[in-house]
Amino acid sequence: MLTNSQIAVAVVVVAIITFSCRIAPFVLMRGREQSPLIAFLARTLPLGVMIVLVAYTLDDVTTAPATWVPTLAGIASTAGLHLWRRSIGLSLVGGTAVYVAASLLLA
Repeated sequence: MLTNSQIAVAVVVVAIITFSCRIAPFVLMRGREQSPLIAFLARTLPLGVMIVLVAYTLDDVTTAPATWVPTLAGIASTAGLHLWRRSIGLSLVGGTAVYVAASLLLA
């Protein structure tokens, strides 16, 4: 069993590590805004992240309508909302809501 002081030390260590991981990219990238690598990553990472997320979403899809219908509805609504309003928040919340609603209706 851990004592209160051991728990406090663990929380402080985790907080320091978390803060360091959050601040490190800003410190390391200071002065490199004009880098060709950063420009390339800024252009390609959003698409790459979306491809990974779609692939992860499609991982558990089977031929059963209860799996592919909500997935297809969620992906289509997310893409449609994003193309319509160009709002990440709206497309994320809207696509998730459509996915959950379709999952509950087909369960």
